[in-house]
Amino acid sequence: MISLANAPLLLNGRDHHLPTKRRTPFTVRSSSSLQEIDKSPTTAEDSKLRSELCALVPFPPIKAAKRVVLVRHGQSTWNEEGRIQGSSNFSVLTKKGEAQAETSRQMLIDDSFDICFSSPLIRSKRTAEIIWGTREDEIITDSDLREIDLYSFQGLLKHEGKAKFGPAFRQWQVDAANFNIDGHYPVRELWGRARNCWTKILAHESKSVLVVAHNAVNQALVATAIGLGTEYFRILLQSNCGVSVLDFIPHPDGGSPLICLNRLNQTPGSPVATGSSAGRRTSRRIILVCQGSTQDSEATVSKLGDQQMNMLGVIQAQKTAELLLDLKVSTIISSPNNASAQTATIISQVQEAADCLGADCVPRYVEMKNIPDLDVAEIFQPSTKDTTDISYLLPGWLNGLDDTVTSALRERSGQAWHSLLTELSDESEEEKIVVAVAHPVAHIALIGHCLNLTEEWLGSFHLDAGSISVVDFPDGPTGRGIIRCINYTAHLGRWSIPITRSTVDDDSF
Repeated sequence: MISLANAPLLLNGRDHHLPTKRRTPFTVRSSSSLQEIDKSPTTAEDSKLRSELCALVPFPPIKAAKRVVLVRHGQSTWNEEGRIQGSSNFSVLTKKGEAQAETSRQMLIDDSFDICFSSPLIRSKRTAEIIWGTREDEIITDSDLREIDLYSFQGLLKHEGKAKFGPAFRQWQVDAANFNIDGHYPVRELWGRARNCWTKILAHESKSVLVVAHNAVNQALVATAIGLGTEYFRILLQSNCGVSVLDFIPHPDGGSPLICLNRLNQTPGSPVATGSSAGRRTSRRIILVCQGSTQDSEATVSKLGDQQMNMLGVIQAQKTAELLLDLKVSTIISSPNNASAQTATIISQVQEAADCLGADCVPRYVEMKNIPDLDVAEIFQPSTKDTTDISYLLPGWLNGLDDTVTSALRERSGQAWHSLLTELSDESEEEKIVVAVAHPVAHIALIGHCLNLTEEWLGSFHLDAGSISVVDFPDGPTGRGIIRCINYTAHLGRWSIPITRSTVDDDSF
């Protein structure tokens, strides 16, 4: 394997301003990226979570579109034991981890990757070798892709860490960005390493890049790419062998590329299976379901009106209903437009037939509601011709909209997000799962609200028809949402959008 140990520090792609006073709620006021000041806080106020502007440093320009696929390693022996790994190199893949890596290989088998970067740690390198298969090109190992350095924590079982380090371990759990151990701030250091990685990855002459690494470093790679600070640690989940995809698009003026998160944490297993979010159990969840494909073959903004689903859309809705069958959905909230209402009805019918389908022993009742604020089509109708001709299949297409349109979209979707959180607040049920069905553009805006981002970030996310995105609330609806996955489509089977290929031709891309 080739080793890549040293490279210049990454020049990050956007400058943004993040909160300096408190952790929750936090506010993002603009969409530019920054470098954080890497120094120890000197006052009690400074010790609060903060991201400060050090220098406005854009990503280097790129000549051609580049797609980067991030994969976390499969389950390791220390994952299985509940032991804190950090950047230690003692654990190996379990049999389950090897199987997860093989499933990821099958998911990515049709892609002609130009290059593979990997962490040098055994568990990651072995995952990369399984996915890379018989390709002739060597895997490039890069020490900056190693897992977060956790110093004295490494090797301890979690209960041992709690007993030995007490307050420090508690801070690691609740305020990781300000967590200090052995004179280090691990999360801040990690964000710096992630920026450094992007310089090396983007400098490589390739269009399709595979990166195999770890949970925390993959979180940092996603966050730094789209301009998010250390307070987003543990907000964008990375499961074992979860796949995330980032599109880098050349800027028309030759500057820093446009960057779009095409997919987050597409896992070998079900994204809605019971489990923890960032290590914590949750009883409150919102599932964003994108309506099925419509009869609009052009997929332009001007055709966002009230349309029926086509046959592919019906299949997508049925596949989504099947995926959700193992969950007891409390409420389905839908946009009133035809395609969304059709999708919601199909999901409801399958839920209420759970006993007949063998998924439950008693019939279920699912409450159905319409929210007009989820229907955003009318916002786009007064737009200019240049705007209405934009295809919403393009990654980052929302970057091309007028400011008045994106502001109206954010305002309307904010009201819808408030309605969803209100629905989730109902304490009459011990477990509350709310499914929201709408056009992909409405859900992109909702994801922005979940992350407390302004409209400048809308172009940083992409969703496909029939996809689902999952948000967990381990602290209840008044706490921060944890993004379990974005744009998950594996449940669509043969009708899914390929993970590693753009939905449009390279020229258009």
